[in-house]
Amino acid sequence: MVVLDASAALAYLQGEPGAQQVRDALESGAVMGAANWAEVAQKLRRADSWHVARALLLSFPLQIASVTVDDAEAAAALWQEGSALSLGDRLCLALARRLDLPVLTADQAWSGIERVVLVR
Repeated sequence: MVVLDASAALAYLQGEPGAQQVRDALESGAVMGAANWAEVAQKLRRADSWHVARALLLSFPLQIASVTVDDAEAAAALWQEGSALSLGDRLCLALARRLDLPVLTADQAWSGIERVVLVR
């Protein structure tokens, strides 16, 4: 099981490089934080394709995890001046730490971070 970052889910949904790796993870069972779910929904609502993407993602054994107080505090602790990590990124990393799982991401800014697997 892995935690999916929004960028990994979007790579899968948009057929980008790394899509097969994300599909394999989805088929095996994955977790996505509610904050990252919101990021995917926001991006695809603009393209008017959210309803299809939502149904596709939920056809897999994908769990959507709520943000806990501990996740929020861990995400705040990860903040650094000038960091490329957004709040959504940091919440995803906090969820992965809480669940002791690796994270799949397509975001190159995460390179070198513990538990992170780049899909492209």
